[in-house]
Amino acid sequence: MAFSFFGGIHPKENKHYAEHSPVQNFPEPDILVIPMSQHIGAPCKPLVKKGDQVTMGQKIGDNEGLCVPVHASVSGVVKAVEMRPHTSGTLMQSVVIENDHLDTLCPDIQPRTQEQVDALTPQELMGIIREAGIVGMGGATFPTHVKLSSGMGKVDTIIVNVSECEPYIVADDRLCQEFPKEMISGLKIIMKVLGLHSAHIAMEDNKPAAAKALKKELDPKDGIVLDILPSKYPQGAEKQLIYAITGRQIPSGGLPAAVGCAVFNAATCKAIHDAVYDGMPLIRRIVTVSGDIVMEPKNLMVPIGTAFDILSQAGGRSENPYKVLSGGPMMGAAQYDLAVPVIKGTNAVTILGKKNKYDVVASRCIRCGKCIDACPMHLMPVLMYKAMFAGDVEEMKSVNMMDCIECGCCAYTCPASVPLVLAFRTGKHYIRKAAAAVKK
Repeated sequence: MAFSFFGGIHPKENKHYAEHSPVQNFPEPDILVIPMSQHIGAPCKPLVKKGDQVTMGQKIGDNEGLCVPVHASVSGVVKAVEMRPHTSGTLMQSVVIENDHLDTLCPDIQPRTQEQVDALTPQELMGIIREAGIVGMGGATFPTHVKLSSGMGKVDTIIVNVSECEPYIVADDRLCQEFPKEMISGLKIIMKVLGLHSAHIAMEDNKPAAAKALKKELDPKDGIVLDILPSKYPQGAEKQLIYAITGRQIPSGGLPAAVGCAVFNAATCKAIHDAVYDGMPLIRRIVTVSGDIVMEPKNLMVPIGTAFDILSQAGGRSENPYKVLSGGPMMGAAQYDLAVPVIKGTNAVTILGKKNKYDVVASRCIRCGKCIDACPMHLMPVLMYKAMFAGDVEEMKSVNMMDCIECGCCAYTCPASVPLVLAFRTGKHYIRKAAAAVKK
């Protein structure tokens, strides 16, 4: 490691709940709901209608611009194309499929030999990645082919993010333990597309089994280095990880490519391997089902479109949940409806009991400065909150509120229980709304 990033915290990891649970195939549900938006960018337009027969891996939605297609994760019949609850808290147009449990594979899915893969050009590889619907699977869900295309000729450093610093979540840890060859294979494809001969795999030191599995598969001739980093939250954030590995700082409002870096999630790398070698689009992903009231926490290979209600019952519960999160407790989103489906960016379903109920009433800021010390983005949360409370959009912009990564470090350390992250999300909404009004 070159550097340790500024700020950060050390929350209780709670990874022991599921870290020793091997990945299991989750039984396919009878009904799956496939949202047309599972990525940053334009939502897909449905390519099927009610009554259509679909096969596993068939493209059922696509659009132009910043978009990737979505696919049927099972074979069956389309029962509806309608608005359904989404993990974002909104309603999203979705394709509802009644599973026939035959797993009839789409005839377009054809595996490739190593010779065929070696003959593919970077442009052809990006086309395959795009058509497979691959996005950043660490939660950002940015279309991978766009990241690759925009990085060509600009990127000199590739980093695979296996930090997984969020409490409870061990999906990437288990992926590296059980699918190290596939993950490294996908990384080599990324290296070929970007024309680079070296790469970094960044992992925190709390994953010794995953590190051991990767070391067994790494060949020094491939130019791939495994970097073991001291555990610290939010190490998995792009800007913090890039600084930890390279010492480079991304400028305000900038992207990793601005400092010659590109960061990819471990699950994204495996999905690239599956698409290029097996011809299989992104229709399944590993999800950690964990929490303090889950009797048997598990890591499950889940079909995209599986409802949280079904998934949250895996392993049984000791009591009714107080809160169910898409993701972990630091950056995850609490769900108001457990009918929401697993999407491409869902790496965990975290189920918390009543002992996690947080009834502390927020008081006023006591100006202790703990939030400033904890902020990994070198921001001034105390001033950001003041600007937001005053509704002063210009002041929000001047204190760089848009640079906030919403990691929750400030709220975690705040002794006054000020709802800082909620305030900053609201403030960002006001800034975007003001910018849109100016454009009009």
